[in-house]
Amino acid sequence: MTPTAVFRRSRASRAPVTERPGLILAFLCVVQSMVYLDVTIVNVALPSIQHSLDMADGDLQFVVTAYGTVLGGFLLLGGRLADILGRRRLLRTGLALFGAASLVAGISRDPGVLITARAVQGLGAALTAPAALSTLTTTFTEGAARNKALGIWGALGGVASVLGVLFGGLLTQGPGWRWVFFINVPIALAAAVAAPRVLPESRVPGTRRRFDTAGAVSLTAGLLLLIHTLDRAVTAGWTSAGTVGGLAGAAVLLGAFVAVELRVEAPLLPLRILRLPALRAANISTALMLGAMGTLFFFASLFMQQVLDYDALETGLAYVPLALAVVVGAGLAAGLVTKLPPRPVLVAGLSLSVAGLLLLARLPVHASYAVDVLPPFLAVGTGLGMSFVPLQIAAALGVPEEDSGIAAGLINTSQEAGGAVGLAVVSTVAFTRVAHKMSSADHPAVRAAKASGFHTAFVIGACFALAALLVAAVLLPRMRQAGPSLPEPR
Repeated sequence: MTPTAVFRRSRASRAPVTERPGLILAFLCVVQSMVYLDVTIVNVALPSIQHSLDMADGDLQFVVTAYGTVLGGFLLLGGRLADILGRRRLLRTGLALFGAASLVAGISRDPGVLITARAVQGLGAALTAPAALSTLTTTFTEGAARNKALGIWGALGGVASVLGVLFGGLLTQGPGWRWVFFINVPIALAAAVAAPRVLPESRVPGTRRRFDTAGAVSLTAGLLLLIHTLDRAVTAGWTSAGTVGGLAGAAVLLGAFVAVELRVEAPLLPLRILRLPALRAANISTALMLGAMGTLFFFASLFMQQVLDYDALETGLAYVPLALAVVVGAGLAAGLVTKLPPRPVLVAGLSLSVAGLLLLARLPVHASYAVDVLPPFLAVGTGLGMSFVPLQIAAALGVPEEDSGIAAGLINTSQEAGGAVGLAVVSTVAFTRVAHKMSSADHPAVRAAKASGFHTAFVIGACFALAALLVAAVLLPRMRQAGPSLPEPR
């Protein structure tokens, strides 16, 4: 790898800037893996959390979506702050906030406290993730060096998401569900302390310290209102005044975000960056793919525990082959993208994901793991691994250094907001179907009703993955990653 020394020493930084690209990459991958782990690690613990805190079915998904929604809503602001205030500074601030919120989540005795702590975790991750990714993209030159680094980054992100459910099962079955949060505390603390010894400070020189508060507030409020409305539509109904008003309010807030970005002097999201065709297509595909991925982990965990009667440990171990398949798929993609354009690699990966989700939609109530569950897990895992790498590469292609934080915040926003909104949509439809099918309180009828709703969830997840495939096939430009970069939009 040939690093480019693009870091500039901060006045507040006392450590000399040294070129240690391997160490920097390893450190950043550890930090980002913690963020990805926390997206999925709670899924296996959800039934235990529900029982311990006496949570309703409709409120359970807030444990997942509160984190993803706040993370998605503040990532763009986090990316801009990293560019202006310093990437290492924002990363350390985010790690401290993340660790403190994890501690509160672990000791919480009330559902409201837990959900609030998850939201604060999301805010900490929103400061950490774009600072880490923009540091990576400014450390390595566009081409073979960045390809390899982003290939490792994308692969570990996918693996961490899958390992989250394994660790969630081990911790829930062992010391208890609270340890899915406690485990973050020493990792976040150690990373915050080690950051000055590993990372040089970097920022965009000459950038004025102006923050697009109105843009950040309108985007986050719009996403929160949208997801809350979709969640409540299960019980309130789609034609109720609350549902219609909530959807209208979310549309107004998100429209206001666009209007603010067109007028403000220092926008949270300069719309000129969306003229980059690879970045635009990558973000749309990422949002759709993460909607499918969030559906997979949430409902596969519930299906195995509430329909197949797996315990938390069995559920976590069931994901091991899927994790290995992600590793294989990511390794395959990392090699292919040095020889092929990102598009065919991505289309192949998404095709496997669609096939796997459709197979999950046919799981019988008395499914055998080896015959019924394992094959779709292997297909989805390989497909996800093959998809993460080209999406990360396409999202960074042609982005100028001064916009690296924005681009990093944007792709992370697409991941988290896509996963949160996708899960909210699917949960609304799936739990509505479960309630409709629930005709008896005896165990077989309950299992059949839940299986029917979960099957619907997998079908919708497959539709998300198919939509991501179509976007990639139609909109992602034909280009080799090692070739010339796209011109900067004017």
